[in-house]
Order: sequence, then C-alpha cells, then structure tokens
Amino acid sequence: MTDIKPPADYCETILVDRATIQRNSTTKSFAKGESYYQADAVAALTQRGNLLHAEVEGTETIPYRVTTQFDAGKVTAARCTCPYDLDGWCKHIVAVLLACIHEPETIETRQSLEQLLDRLDLSQAKQVFRELIADRPDLIDDFDFQVNLITAVPSTTAQASSTKPKTSNRTIDPTVFRRQVKQLFRNAVRSWEDGYEEDPLTEDLLELVAEAEIFFRQDDGENAIAVLEGITQGCVDDWEDVDEYGADSDEIVAAIDYAWTQAILITEMTTDRQKQLRSQLQKWQDAWGQDLPMSIEALQQGWIYPPLLRVLDGEITKLGAWEGEAPNFADELASIRLEILQRQGRDLEYLYLAEAEGKTEQYLTMLAQLGRVEEVMTVATTQMYTVDQAFSLAKALLEQGSAEQALEIAKTGLTLEGTPLYNLAIWTSNLAESLSNPQIALTARITAFKAKPSFQDYQKIEDLAGESWAVLRPTLLQVLAQLQSWDLLQTKVDIFLHEGEIDRAIATVTDLGYYHAPLIHRVIDIAISQNPDWVIENTRHRAEEIMNRGKSDAYQHAVEWLGKTKAAYQQSERQPEWSAYYHQLLRTHERKRKLMGLLQKL
Repeated sequence: MTDIKPPADYCETILVDRATIQRNSTTKSFAKGESYYQADAVAALTQRGNLLHAEVEGTETIPYRVTTQFDAGKVTAARCTCPYDLDGWCKHIVAVLLACIHEPETIETRQSLEQLLDRLDLSQAKQVFRELIADRPDLIDDFDFQVNLITAVPSTTAQASSTKPKTSNRTIDPTVFRRQVKQLFRNAVRSWEDGYEEDPLTEDLLELVAEAEIFFRQDDGENAIAVLEGITQGCVDDWEDVDEYGADSDEIVAAIDYAWTQAILITEMTTDRQKQLRSQLQKWQDAWGQDLPMSIEALQQGWIYPPLLRVLDGEITKLGAWEGEAPNFADELASIRLEILQRQGRDLEYLYLAEAEGKTEQYLTMLAQLGRVEEVMTVATTQMYTVDQAFSLAKALLEQGSAEQALEIAKTGLTLEGTPLYNLAIWTSNLAESLSNPQIALTARITAFKAKPSFQDYQKIEDLAGESWAVLRPTLLQVLAQLQSWDLLQTKVDIFLHEGEIDRAIATVTDLGYYHAPLIHRVIDIAISQNPDWVIENTRHRAEEIMNRGKSDAYQHAVEWLGKTKAAYQQSERQPEWSAYYHQLLRTHERKRKLMGLLQKL
C-alpha cells in the first residue's frame, strides 16, 4: 500500500481544499473562479474572528465583496455581493477560497466585531453609529429595521396547556418592512438593468419573510402579522416595478401565504378582527393578482372548524379534517397545525391530527416520544415507507432509551426509498457498534459507501470487516471504479493509491483537465516508478498542448508537466530519448523567449 500524504493545496486558516470547493460549486463556476484567482483578481483578504472578508475584481467598477464564515476551521457559509443565484458558490467565492489555499500568508488578521464592540462603552457606541449614519444616510433604514426586530417583545408566558392560540403586544412597525421590500425591488431593478440574467430578488425577499417565522416560533402572532402586513403591502404596491423584468412570483407568494397561515393560527382574534383581516387579504389578492388560499382558509376555520374539532376529539374518518375533498394545501396546513400543537404540549390531539391527515412520520415519531414503543413497532411495519420516516423514528426511539428498537427501525430504513440514505446508514452503523452488533455496523457502513463513497468510510469498512475484508475489498473497488461523478475524483484517487491500484488511479485522471492538476500530479508521482510510459505520454501531451497554443501565462505549467516527463524518462533509463525530445522542443519553440527561458532552467 502507498501512504497518503496530506494534499499540498490546504489552507490552515480555513480548513478547505480544492475538493471541498468543487463539491460546493458547479464545474463552470469553479473554472471561472480559478481563472479569477490566477488573474490576481482577489484582494484585501482580511480575517476577523470567524469571518473572512475579501474583494474580487469583476465586470463592475466596484469590486464584489465576499464574506466567508467558518466554525472550528470549516466553512459554514459563504456570501458574495454579485447577483449569482444558481447552484453552489459563485466564481468570486471560489477565487477567494483558492487564494486562502495557495496564499494564506496574504490574509491579514484584524479584530472581530465582538472585540471592537468590547472596546466601547454605550456612549462611544452611540457616537460611532451617529458618525456612520452621518457618512452613510442610507444606513438609517437598515438601522431602523434592526431596532424594530431587536426591541420587539418576545412572548414569555407559557401556555403549553392552553388550547387557545396566544396573543402578545405588537411592537413591530409594518412600514419598516414595507420600506425594506421597496429597497429590495430597487436593488433588483438596478441589477436587471445592468444586464444580470440571474434572479436578484427571490432569495432576499424570502429571507425577509422568514423574519415573521421568528415570531411564530415565539408564539408571537401580533408581531408576525405586523411583519407580514408590511411585506405584503410592499409587494402589492411595487410589484409592477419588477414584474416587467420577469420577476417570478410563485415561490414568493407561496412563502407569504405559508407565513400568514402560521401567524393566523397562533393569534387569538375576535370574529370582527378575523373578518377585517380576511377582507384585507382578499383586497391584497385582487390588487396583486395573486392567490393566498391557505391563509384565507385558516382565517375561516381557525381552531373551531367542526371537522377539525372532531379529529382533535379522536373521531377519525377517511375525510380527515375536512368536510369534503381536501384542497391541495391540506398537507401544509396540517404541518403548521401539528407544529403548534406540539409546542403547546397537546400530544394526544397531535396524534389524532397526524393520523387523520396521513402524516405518518410525525405520527410515529410522537408515539416514540410518548414511550409507546410497542405501538410504534407494530404501526411501522405497515406504514413506514421512506428513509426519512425511518430516520426520524429511529432517532426518537433512541432518545427515549429504546436503542434496540431504534436499531431495528434504522436497519429497515436502509431498504426503503428516499433520502438521506447516507446519513441514516452512518447513524445506523455507529449505533450498531455501540450495541456490539458488528454485522449490522458493517452492512450499514457498506450501504453508506455505496451511496456516497469516501476514503474515511472505506477504511472504516476495512476495520469492521476483519477476516472478510479479502472478499469485500475487490467488490468495493469495482463499485468505486464504475462511478463517474466528478465530485468523487479525490475519493477515487485516495482509495486507489492507498490500495496500490495504480492502473485504476491512472484511468481516473488520464482525461482530466488542468483544473485537476494537483490530483493528476499525485497520481503521476506514484506512476513514475510503476508506469513511466503512461507518465511520458500523458505529460508530453499536456505540455505540448500549452506550448503549441502559445499562451505565455501558462508556460510555467507546461514546464511543470515536462519536469514529470523528464523524471519518467530517467526512471525507465531512457535518458538519451529525453535529451533528443528536449532539444527538439528547443528547436520547435525557439522564437518563444519566455518559454525558452523556462525550458533552459529545466
């Protein structure tokens, strides 16, 4: 076996490597990001506590700002001021993280925000805010927005035993959120007029709607409603401004409707208040040209809808909590009601509603939380259909101390459809080990490896397999060799080199482009002694492609490949052939002065 050394492309400040960046970005974003990094577009790398800030020169006059957050060294979030709204990290984030890997010495460490604030007393902090807002008057709206959120009074009176939604005093000013919506629309229009094709609006507006959910979690219905009044009014007032640019309303309207439903069902209202709010929602619907059906239905039903009351009393029929055919939002409405019932400690009503509305996962999980393990095991055999249902139930059983039953449910879950199969398999393997059941631990770990191979899991399987490893090993290697996903390249190379499977490692990297150069070099360094002919052929091809294109900024890479070529010739005791090839290169490219200088050093 060949020992695996830590990759050279590693950053000590933030624990990130090329493979991690590639997993979190598209192939196109990664390629463009690497080009940005190589073009020295990254500047002002500054670390403040667990935040890393950087600027990246882009197509605009003002550089894009990238902020990376990390915990225990691992990246937990990455944001950029560019309008990129597709999958994964944008090219600017990629460029910044590559700079962290290759040039960690350029990162300037500064005091974190917390450290800076600790140096100020209240009067000094106020002075700083006044001066900032004097220089940047536009910050006053953001300041107003945050003050409204922070000073909103959270509900503190427990009503776990109450069957009525609770109320609270309203402290949020809806106009603050209306102004926020207006500003988001202005920013979006500016981006579209600047030629950006991505959606610059939806994500930011959904984050604003999520502010209402903060109050929902606190059973603070009045402030949740205040937030939503401002957002909804803002959308109604100014939607025409973004509609002409093709703004997509579907996701936004659905989120607002869902949030309104949450707020309505935790707020105690008089009949007059319900009618007034329902009338307002209908007016907004008409003015906006959008439907808010679930929230209007929630206002109509409240918690006194006769079919719902019958279900909560334990009277369950095929119609569930409805008089007739259930609407298409019935599942979402049931989920909201269940969450409220659980927070209020209304466990029996929770069970009845979950059963009536076919919420199997929630029903089984609540049975487990109540310690009704025998019922769980009986029902699960006929009503558990998906991986996520099994995973939730197994975790609930383990929390109740029923470890053996949790393992049984988890083992069954590995045979079901859905996600997250890998997470369940790892959890099952660890639980089986703790219960001294090595066979289930091994089987589950193999399932995890097949779902998402990793070097760590491969080594764990070897430890668990014991004498059966000789039989398992070729099967796992064959499984790995047949997988073609680009995000498994690092894993494949790690395992193949670890096992001395140099031919399979070679097959993995032979056709890869320059963006995977570190991975290719790792294989080449091992292959020089075992398959020098492949190294010669592969590195010559890569070097000649660069030199023949005449791209002077890439000549250094060509010479790096040729360095491997030379080593392979020497390893196979074919020095004269290398000498002849080298002099041929000198004659062929004698007019390329930069290249000639590099070749002569070689």
